[in-house]
This record gives sequence, C-alpha cells and structure tokens, in this order.
Amino acid sequence: MLQGSILQQLEASHRHSARPVHFGVYYKNTLVALCHALEDHILTKDNGPLVIAAFQQGKWYLQEAQRYADIAQHSREIVIMAAADAGFAEHPTGQLPNIDLVGLAPDDPVAQEWHLIILAPDYTAMVICQELSEADYGSGGLPTCDLERKFYGLWTFEPELVEETAELAIAHIKDYHPELGLKLSQQKQAIHPAICPGSEVATVVARVVDYLKTGQGNLPILTGSHQKFLDRNLVSNEIQAFLRMAQLIDLADTSNPIAATEVASVAETMGQLLDLPAWQIKRLRLAALLHRIDPLQNAESLITPSYSTTAYQETSPSCPLACPLVPGAQALRIMPRLRAIAQIITHQSEWWNGTGEPAGLAGDDIPLESRILSLVAEFQLQVNQYKYSSKSGVEIFSQALDQCRKQQSTRFDPKLVDTLTLLVMGLQQGLDLPLMTPKVSSGLWLLDSRWDSHSQSSEQISIYSK
Repeated sequence: MLQGSILQQLEASHRHSARPVHFGVYYKNTLVALCHALEDHILTKDNGPLVIAAFQQGKWYLQEAQRYADIAQHSREIVIMAAADAGFAEHPTGQLPNIDLVGLAPDDPVAQEWHLIILAPDYTAMVICQELSEADYGSGGLPTCDLERKFYGLWTFEPELVEETAELAIAHIKDYHPELGLKLSQQKQAIHPAICPGSEVATVVARVVDYLKTGQGNLPILTGSHQKFLDRNLVSNEIQAFLRMAQLIDLADTSNPIAATEVASVAETMGQLLDLPAWQIKRLRLAALLHRIDPLQNAESLITPSYSTTAYQETSPSCPLACPLVPGAQALRIMPRLRAIAQIITHQSEWWNGTGEPAGLAGDDIPLESRILSLVAEFQLQVNQYKYSSKSGVEIFSQALDQCRKQQSTRFDPKLVDTLTLLVMGLQQGLDLPLMTPKVSSGLWLLDSRWDSHSQSSEQISIYSK
C-alpha cells in the first residue's frame, strides 16, 4: 500500500484492533459493476447522501460525468477527487452547485486509488481500492486489457467503517481546500447513519448481484485463463454481497451480534461428528452464515410432504445435485450456485413431526442440513440468552441443551439431539471451537475448495466465553 493513501491509513488504524480489515483483489470490471450498483441505489432514494469519490484520472471521471449529474439530483453533496487533466473541470457536471472537484497532485498516493463513499442516514456503502503497481503484477507484467487491471481493497455496507473512511477522505480534502473540508465535516456530523433495514439491504444486494451478473455477460472474449479469473472475481463478489447482508443483520441484533458465526462454527463441528463429506460441511457452513437473511424466513417451497424419502433424496441439498427452486427465496435464487443454500435455509423451520413450515415435511424428508441448522440455531439462541446470567459455563450449556431436548422428536431430529449432546459434553470439558470469520473479501472458498487456503481466517477461542 502507498504510504499516506486513504487505504493505508484505514489499514493502519485497524492493524492491531479486535476487528482488522480484510482486503481482497478486484478486477476493474468487478469494481465498475459494484460502483454502478451502489451509485444507482441513490437514484431510488431521496435521503440526501454525502458522496465522496476518487477516480484516479480525470478521463475516468468524464466517462461517468452524466451519471453523476443524475446522482447529484438526489445527493446533498458530491466531491470528486482525481488527478487533473483535460476536460476534468470543464464538463457541465462539474459546474453543478452541489458538486466539488478536487484536483490531486501527481505525487499524491490517492491519485492511485479508486473510492466511492456513500453516507446517508439509512444507507451507507463504499468501495475503497488502490491499483496494483507494476511490481505487484509479477512476472506476467501489466495487463493489456483495461478490464483486467487489478485493485487491492474492499467494499462494505458497514456504517462505522464507512464513517471512518469518510473522515479520512475529508481530512485529505482539507489539505487541498480547507473551506470545503470544513463544510464536508459539518455535513458529515449532521448525518447519523444506522444499519440499513433488512428489506433495504436486500434491495441493494439484489441490485449488486444483478449488475455483477450483467457485467459477467458483457465481458469481451478473452483467453480461457483470463476469462476464468474475471468470472471468478465476479462470482466471488456475488457471494460477498450475501455475506455482507448477513453481517449487517447480525450487527443490527445488538443482543446476539455474532449469531451467524457461532451457528456456523457449531454446525460445522456437528457435520464433522456426523462424518459428513467435506463438500456437504462447506455447504452447511455457508447456509449457517446466511441463515438469518430475512427474506428467506417465510419462503414458500415447491417441496410437498407427498415426496417420498427416496425421491426427495435425489434433489435434496444433502446430495450434490441441484435442489428444487424456492419461489419465496429470491435473494439467493439469483445465483444458481446458491439455490441449494436457499433450500437449506428455507426448510430450517420444518419440524420433525411434520407440523412445521413451509412444506410440512417430516422426519428424514427434511434436508439433513436443514435439520442440523434448525437445532444448532436454537441451541445458540438459548446459550446466548443464558450467558449473561450468573450461571457457570457448564450450567449454561446444560440448560441450553435441556431446552432442545424438550423438543426432541417433535421439532428436532432425535438422532441429531444425541449428537449435540456429545458436542455439549466436549464444550463442558473445555473444548474450544474455531470461531472462523470468513474474509468477506474472498467468498468463493465457501463453494470452491481450491480457494480455502487463501480465504479463511480463524483463531482458536471459546465461542461462548462469558
């Protein structure tokens, strides 16, 4: 990272914190689709966001100038930073009263960065990246295709991180225009961002995924390996969009803010105790990370109780084949590779005795991953409720398990309750489970084992420490 750049300052401030920032590599085609999706959501709202962008060079700004004229009509203030060159300041968009242009010095490290920071009371988002240097590209050298240019950074909806980055950007702007910097500081102070409502996040995520898929279809014809890398980068960001959505849902629940991560850890361990194959455990883990996504909670299903166990197994998420589509689970159905995940999440509300929803499935007709997810989510919820009491860890685990046992053979699979009992015995004797927070900047490892070594972050800690 370039010393003094906004990206470097953000990384440095989180380097030794409890929540380090995880960065990834993005191709230009991915960033274009991401930025357009996040920008266009502004056009659907009238919440007056503060928008700060960095375009590296004025010529890139000129390609987006008309879009920014439209965005300005829905924004309180837009600031665009770029290295000054022909046409940058003369374009009509630059003359609008709520658009300010900041010409960056040639040696300014921000001139090598690509930023989009959106700050509004009910919508925060950002892309913050820095282009790789020639040395970073290695022996392959600089790319010949513009869309293959690579950038290092991240994108997120998280309000606190967006606010912090906005402060760094405003401080940088003050070095060029103190009065403008002061005005931006005042405007930022007037905005009190909160985590987006679930429905709002779902809308933005759907737009991001749609734009990424459109970008994938518009790629030029490249050599096989280059096409594969560009495709993977787009698909990885589609998965990231859903993971970020789940992350916000967790953050919004102040009483249980890491539920998805804890459920994923316990579910994965359950899968290992049941000796499930690696691909199934991986899919179970992804379903656990996404299991609280609101649009999926009341989804309808095409599966009916009339399906025989044998017939259902052929299309169940427990098999590597694609499962039936779930009409109500539109958020995940957008991606074919996540249809099985949508099915697992949809049927987590089925009951072992057949009285659950949405399809009234019973016994082994319920997908195995759905049965595991249902039980583990309830166990985690009970532990979370008890852990703020004065009880010891052993008592907390026992009481949480007892609550699950009360619903054995009615709501929960009795065999899985027995497996959970073994796991709880281990926890009571000091077993520490790996609380693994995936680097959301690289989502493909959840579907593709070849990415595992590059995309996991874990530390051995007790997931239910008081």
